[in-house]
Amino acid sequence: MPPAVDATGPRPRGRPRMEIDLDAVAEAVAGLVREGGVNAVSIVNAAQKLDVSRATLYRTVANKRDLVGILFERSTRLISERLAGVAEAELPIREKLVRLIELQVEAAVSVRGYMPVFFGGAGLPPDVYGRWHVWSREYEAMWTRCVEQAIDAGVLEGEDAVATTRLILGMCMWVSRWYRPDEGVDTTDIAQSAVRLLFPEH
Repeated sequence: MPPAVDATGPRPRGRPRMEIDLDAVAEAVAGLVREGGVNAVSIVNAAQKLDVSRATLYRTVANKRDLVGILFERSTRLISERLAGVAEAELPIREKLVRLIELQVEAAVSVRGYMPVFFGGAGLPPDVYGRWHVWSREYEAMWTRCVEQAIDAGVLEGEDAVATTRLILGMCMWVSRWYRPDEGVDTTDIAQSAVRLLFPEH
């Protein structure tokens, strides 16, 4: 199979692209959502972002739902890889949980324009929606294991690890609703505020 063509550079004349890099498609779709919401996503608009013809894009992506699905797959893969790296690291549990919160706040800000896709499965193709259910359960379970360790170690107050996990995730993900880059609030400051709520002495 020939290597995927980088869809971010100028298109050579007389050489139509036959294959498009899916990460480039995901970035184009993310840009469309940030600019105009999910309603702005279409084959026509995505092709313009990628500087390819509609016919070329259709060879890779069949419809709008598939475009949204590609964005979702890329987004969940990246955030899951980053958080799993911390969750599996040999770190003191307090430090691990603090780092997870920092990454979660960063994720909430980075996907703030398409949070319904990332954490609600909105507009996904049926097969991707099914994978979203699996992913969301595994994602929460990864967090819950760390929260359980923190409670058992006495560094985090709580009795119900699942409820505590959902409260922490809700606090972090809500950042996506109110964060405004022009207000000059850094994600590090936001994460530290969240950490102080959980660990007042941190």
